[in-house]
Amino acid sequence: MANVVVVGTQWGDEGKGKIVDWLSERADVIARFQGGHNAGHTLVIGEAVYKLHALPSGVVRGGKLSVIGNGVVLDPWHLIKEIEGIRSQGVDITPENLMVAENTPLIMPYHGELDRAREGQVSVAKIGTTGRGIGPCYEDKVGRRVIRVADLADTATLELRVDRALLHHNPLRKGLGLEPVDRADLLAQLREIAVQILPYAGPVWKVLNQKRKAGKRILFEGAQGALLDIDFGTYPFVTSSNVIAGQAATGTGIGPGAIDYVLGITKAYTTRVGEGPFPTELEDGDGQQLGERGHEFGTTTGRKRRCGWFDACLVRQTCATSGVNGISLTKLDVLDGFEELKICVAYDLDGERLDYLPTAADRQARVTPIYETIEGWSGSTAGARSWAELPAQAIKYVRRIEELIDCPVALVSTSPEREDTILVTDPFAD
Repeated sequence: MANVVVVGTQWGDEGKGKIVDWLSERADVIARFQGGHNAGHTLVIGEAVYKLHALPSGVVRGGKLSVIGNGVVLDPWHLIKEIEGIRSQGVDITPENLMVAENTPLIMPYHGELDRAREGQVSVAKIGTTGRGIGPCYEDKVGRRVIRVADLADTATLELRVDRALLHHNPLRKGLGLEPVDRADLLAQLREIAVQILPYAGPVWKVLNQKRKAGKRILFEGAQGALLDIDFGTYPFVTSSNVIAGQAATGTGIGPGAIDYVLGITKAYTTRVGEGPFPTELEDGDGQQLGERGHEFGTTTGRKRRCGWFDACLVRQTCATSGVNGISLTKLDVLDGFEELKICVAYDLDGERLDYLPTAADRQARVTPIYETIEGWSGSTAGARSWAELPAQAIKYVRRIEELIDCPVALVSTSPEREDTILVTDPFAD
């Protein structure tokens, strides 16, 4: 049976939550493979609206196993709070349908404090982090001083891990004007949360490989977008993990051969939250209209998203680095009523034409978009569930995007409702 990886092909906020929910109905396992609770997925199911941050989107579907892989960094206090919040909406979450990898790194309170202190340094350019400790936790993982889920089960090991972490963090905090971490208080907090977290802990790598051999369908869910990838994103204005599809394997412990299809979630225009380059950003009435009609505010932070025209160069890049087999084009309905639309087909860099975004930050800052103008449409695409319901010009827009990004459209989303989706190619087809 096919196993599918879902990745965002832009700067996040592409509408992954709805598509993952739509696909999860036919999946047996839904696995988160990177990121932290800085990501936000909004699911609309009937009259219910679920806002997820750490939990995989599959938790709202009965009869599915949701897993949090080792590629995620997890705030255990936030996870328990989120579980309780989703339970209050009538969703049953138990160790039977949610598993957390034993080797998942844990976000500590001092990670968030460090994140916010750094971002507040006026002498250094802001990265635009959410201040939730994601980056500092990934730093500790690479520095081999992070506390992992399995460490919560043994007091002696936990104390050793805490001591190693504080040996690094307390001098760092002193330099930033922060008080040293209270060791006894931190250990007390960890012992208290351990009782709530450990029932969910398990060998995710083993379970996923067993499920695969049994012919079960696995849906791998990424957070953020590929343009925020630590290696291939608009560095340094990126997240602290790999976001591209290859991370699905290393972030869960399943081999890359288990990935059968990569679905790239792509917004019909472009948005970005926070700092960093954005070649097609609009600061005029068109940009304002896109933001208002698209309700462009972050699920996690509430921050207003920057809006711009569709950038085919960027999406073509991310389709290549993630090996995208097909895209799901979302929010097409937001473009209804525009007299004309623009698509960035190349960049001008000091008189040189480029078909990709250069790596160097100074070169990224100097590129200007080269646009192709396409006629808009007056009819409505909202709620369409077949090609026949789309205006002819909307279909032309979709087909032109396919040509420019060198990747076919597999799905078209025409509203937040999960059933308002046009299926072109089934990612789960054998």
